[in-house]
Amino acid sequence: MKKQKASFSKSERLCGVKAVSELFAEGKSLILPSLRVICRFTPAVEGIHPVRVLITVPKRHFKKAVDRNLMRRRIREAWRKNKEPLVTLMKQAGRHADIALIWTDISVRPYEFAEKCVTDAVSRVSGLK
Repeated sequence: MKKQKASFSKSERLCGVKAVSELFAEGKSLILPSLRVICRFTPAVEGIHPVRVLITVPKRHFKKAVDRNLMRRRIREAWRKNKEPLVTLMKQAGRHADIALIWTDISVRPYEFAEKCVTDAVSRVSGLK
């Protein structure tokens, strides 16, 4: 089996007012330690990546933009490295997933902690389908 290059391209990002508002209106919510996950599953659509993700770190928890950006970068890197099981599952099932990852912790955490949270989120969302 050929291993794909881990990337996080523009097509894998959830953007657009309509898509984001539908996700928050119709999505299911999971509360994990330090991370809130909102996910919405739909039948696969041609031309759209099987899993699109929105990563957000609220300003109410991190007043400094430097800290928000640091946590956002750590979460994005953890997602990039650990998303593959969910992507292959969605491709095999013929489904599409929109996911929002919202960081709820109030302190800046090391990368290893963020990666553990993201891997837990991927495994929980994989179990939902």
